[in-house]
Amino acid sequence: MTDNNKTRFAIVGCGAISSAHFTGVERAEEAELTAICDADPIRAEQFAQRYRVRKYTDYAKLLEDPDIDVVCLATPSGMHPEQTIMAAQAGKHIVCEKPIAIRLEHVEQMIAACAEAGVQLATVFPRRVSPAAVFVKRLLDEGKLGRLSLCSGYVKFYRSQAYYDSAGWRGTWAMDGGGAMMNQGIHTIDLLQWLAGPVRSLVGYARPVLRQIEVEDTAVVSLQFRSGALGSIEATTTAHRQPDHRILIHGDRGTVELTGDEVTTLAIDGEQPEILPFAPFQVVPDGHAVLIRDMAQAIRDGRQPMITGEDGRHALEIILGTYESQRSGLPVHF
Repeated sequence: MTDNNKTRFAIVGCGAISSAHFTGVERAEEAELTAICDADPIRAEQFAQRYRVRKYTDYAKLLEDPDIDVVCLATPSGMHPEQTIMAAQAGKHIVCEKPIAIRLEHVEQMIAACAEAGVQLATVFPRRVSPAAVFVKRLLDEGKLGRLSLCSGYVKFYRSQAYYDSAGWRGTWAMDGGGAMMNQGIHTIDLLQWLAGPVRSLVGYARPVLRQIEVEDTAVVSLQFRSGALGSIEATTTAHRQPDHRILIHGDRGTVELTGDEVTTLAIDGEQPEILPFAPFQVVPDGHAVLIRDMAQAIRDGRQPMITGEDGRHALEIILGTYESQRSGLPVHF
């Protein structure tokens, strides 16, 4: 930490998602940006000048910097395990973009390395900290919807073939780890199991229906929750519409619908449903700032961050279970 008690962050990877990390560090009062790292020397120089911080093109060299407490990994998913383990061994805490990894055994190695080194590992799921999600979580924890019966998540995006062709790692198993489920759907999948509870089993279908890619552009999953409730997930990157993230939960005392960052339907105890205006999906305002601030506070207080590496594992388990079910044609049990 600095003399002014701020936690010092470095951002690794200056691609599209990095903007949320840069903004998050700027807006988190307890955080300070110290350095950036990108393998592209020109891009590294551009971001270093823009934010007036040190630049690195060699990740190993960045980890030798004693003025860094936390690294934010905004790199391709397939790089996360090695980068996390290297950071842990260097005594750095880690804020890792979703998906935390693309194989469960890698997540376990990441969690073990951080535990052994005594550093914290946080997964970036900013939708959990939106006011609407927190409100729905409280309703469910208080039993306001009663016994749950049906819990579903919908993720409708549009990604053209040109989008996948624009970067060699997109749409590949090796570096992307998956498609509509792994990238666009993971936030909704995390939120659904956080709200409705753990999944007991699933049957899934996931494949590239329209795009020329290795991974799925469309998936449909049937779920059984440990509570006894049933559910489903639909995810696609072929929908010609504005991005749509929705969760719909029914119980014997009520119904709630979460659309993006707004509660759009709420009915409890037999009252007439309140249908609220549709709110298009957008990145949760300051979601990254909340998670970065929480990491700084977790380090100071000697506790785990609010969204841990284990949380990242739960969402990944559902996604990889869907792929396994697609391959085998059988249910997957957890």
